[in-house]
Formats: sequence, C-alpha cells, structure tokens
Amino acid sequence: MINWEAHACLPLHPQADFSPLDRLREAGVNYVSINVGMDMNPVSQILSVLAAFRANIAAQPGRFRLASSVTDIEKAAATGVLAIGFDLEGAMPLLEQPDMLALYRDLGVRQIHFAYNRNNSVADGCHDVERGLTPLGRRMVEAVNQAGLLMDCSHTGRRCSLDIMAASSQPVIFSHANPLALVGHGRNISDEQIRACAATGGVVCVSGVSAFLGTRTPTADDVARHAAYIAGLVGVQHAGIGLDISFRQDELNDNPPGDYDPKYWWPGSAGYNHAIEPMTYTPVASWQLLAQALHGVGMSAGEAACVMGANMVRVARQVWRPVDTEPRY
Repeated sequence: MINWEAHACLPLHPQADFSPLDRLREAGVNYVSINVGMDMNPVSQILSVLAAFRANIAAQPGRFRLASSVTDIEKAAATGVLAIGFDLEGAMPLLEQPDMLALYRDLGVRQIHFAYNRNNSVADGCHDVERGLTPLGRRMVEAVNQAGLLMDCSHTGRRCSLDIMAASSQPVIFSHANPLALVGHGRNISDEQIRACAATGGVVCVSGVSAFLGTRTPTADDVARHAAYIAGLVGVQHAGIGLDISFRQDELNDNPPGDYDPKYWWPGSAGYNHAIEPMTYTPVASWQLLAQALHGVGMSAGEAACVMGANMVRVARQVWRPVDTEPRY
C-alpha cells in the first residue's frame, strides 16, 4: 500500500531543512509532493529552490528519492525511502510559454495548478473576479496533458476550474481542497466542482488546514469527515489526502523579493487575517490515525487505503510520463 501526501510546503529557500520530511516517512507516508513556487515567486527564486532541493535529495539516497514514476515510488517504499515530487502553484512561473511545462517536468515537477488565489493571464484565482479559462489557458491545459503532469485545480476559481476540467484529456485533481458544503470558505469547492473532477477520473484530496476544515485544532477525524463527504457524493475512488502542512522555518526568509504584499494574495475580504500566519495544520502524526478515522466514518480497510494513496497512484500511473533524457535542441 502506498500512502500519498498530495501537497506539503517547505520554505522556498535553498537552505531549507529537509529533516521535517522524515516525520512524514516515520508516519507512514511513501510519497509527498513538495511546493517549489507560487505565482508570487519569480522564476529566479523557483530555479534556485529547484536546484537546491534536487541536490539535497540526491545527497541523501538513504532517506529521499526524486520520483518520476509510480515505479520509483514503489521501489522507494520497499526500502523505507520517502519518494518526493515537486509542484507549482500558479501559471506565472511558465512565463506564458507552454514549452516551460516539459522543462519543469524534467526538473522534477509532477503537478501544477494555474492560479494562486488571484487572476493571471492563464486562469482565475478563487479569490478574484470570475472570467473563465483564457485562450492561453486552453493551450496550457493541452501542454500539461502532453507533458504528462497532473493538472491540479486547487486555488482556482469555480468557473475556471470547470473550464479546465472540460478541456483536459486526462484526469484532473484537487491536491488540497475541501467541500464547500461543509465549510463556507472561498478556498473550498462546490459539489459541482467535485462532480466535475470525478467525471474526469480524478481525485479531490482533503486539505488539513484549519480554516478549510472549519476548526482551530484539526485532527484526523476532521480530515476523515471531509473525505467521507467526497466519497458519499462521487464515490470513494475520487477522494484523497493533501494535508498542505507548511513546515515553517522561521530563521529563513522565503518571501518573494521586491514589492510583495501578502494581503493581496490572501485578502481580508476572503476571510484571511494576517494572510496565512494564524492558520494551523493537521499534525503529521495524523497519518498514523487516518485509517482508523476513515473506518470511523464507515469506510472499510480497502476503501481507506484508496483514500490514503491508491486513488492518486491510479491517476499518476495514467498521467505521468517519463523525464526527457535527450536534448530537444
């Protein structure tokens, strides 16, 4: 059985300490997708982070492995090694060039969504004015499919996410999003979005962030309750886990350079207070409690295993394509 953590965050800094990831491995996680940049981060910062993260992983083969396939994850799990992939949160790092997607794939990025809360030239954010997927965005969806990356709709506006899911030829995921029906926060997603995701063959992975779960001290039981709602609406084969734990390291300043305004990206009008600083996260150790928590909401052991990883394994096996080893020039 593979336990799949669909989204987590280290500081976006080349000196980020990877030791918190050992806690995920010790809790039974076999694969984690680590964020390497958002819309507010310039490409120079993202490339610096990618270079450092790749080097850190390569230097510790007994602890970590950069995964480019499900087979890589299975081999790592068999030896007690944590498999890692990267994700991008937003299309601005693509510089409006669809060819950037294959380049990021070759650097270890395995999933991407197109807007981080705010609108850009490709897509809409969930805390901005609805326009829908742009013509460039449609080309970007095609490029994501061609590159063999997971098309993610987290942080994306409702109408735009529906456009993306209609345009994609491959399953689409929400790597960290919760049912709006349970908690009325703008980052959460409607039943319509959940059904559309399932119709692509995709997976909605439950976030463990306090505001989106509707509790100040989130637990495995809260995560299980949200997963059970998704399973009840569209089937257990479309529910997953993406706790979105932020492993903060206060000694590192990973803010984007220049004129960075966190109140723009996390607006008070959308319910944020001092951006995301007051948010709390479902503890890493909750991974050890999830199977029992999912059983507590009526799932069998096999169904719990699907939610904890098998569903994302199925989608990744279908979508991911190998890294290019031959130069394209």
